[in-house]
Amino acid sequence: MQHKKIILASRSPRRVELLAQLGVQCEIVPADIDESALAGEDPALYVQRLAKAKALAIAATRADHALPILAADTTVALGQEILGKPADAAEAMAMLSRLSGSVHLVHTAVAVYQGGAVQCLLSTTQVEMMQVPIHVLQDYVASGEPMDKAGAYGIQGRAGAWIARISGSYSGVMGLPLHETAQLLHAW
Repeated sequence: MQHKKIILASRSPRRVELLAQLGVQCEIVPADIDESALAGEDPALYVQRLAKAKALAIAATRADHALPILAADTTVALGQEILGKPADAAEAMAMLSRLSGSVHLVHTAVAVYQGGAVQCLLSTTQVEMMQVPIHVLQDYVASGEPMDKAGAYGIQGRAGAWIARISGSYSGVMGLPLHETAQLLHAW
């Protein structure tokens, strides 16, 4: 996949970095869609729906479909509850307090639009977070780091020290599962 170029329907610098690991360059064209969960929506189905919707939203704005469009969505699930990006520091603190000492799932769906069709793959990773002291959580929230991250933490940042173990894809927890992404792009 060296020196290939795609359209990335995201402004995530982490996704750009992960794509670079695969030798893929990208034109960044963020998708602006309603990311609200449907009532009772399963977290895994939610991220797949959003990844597909993002890819299709960008496809609808482009006259030229020469480049594949890649979109992804990540959420943290505590049981069947979807923990997206926190709206403010209070919500970030509430999410982190609930995740502290828990085992939860991180779902990341990656979708590729090419040739009038969308293909989507899902990565699910089980994450065990240690019990984090409240003052450490408060310092983390005050740093601003959790504000643009599903579940209010990034495994690649300071919160990575709290992760006791994962079963699944580290890059999927970061926001773009490399294995699934490579499978979809290889098919292209």
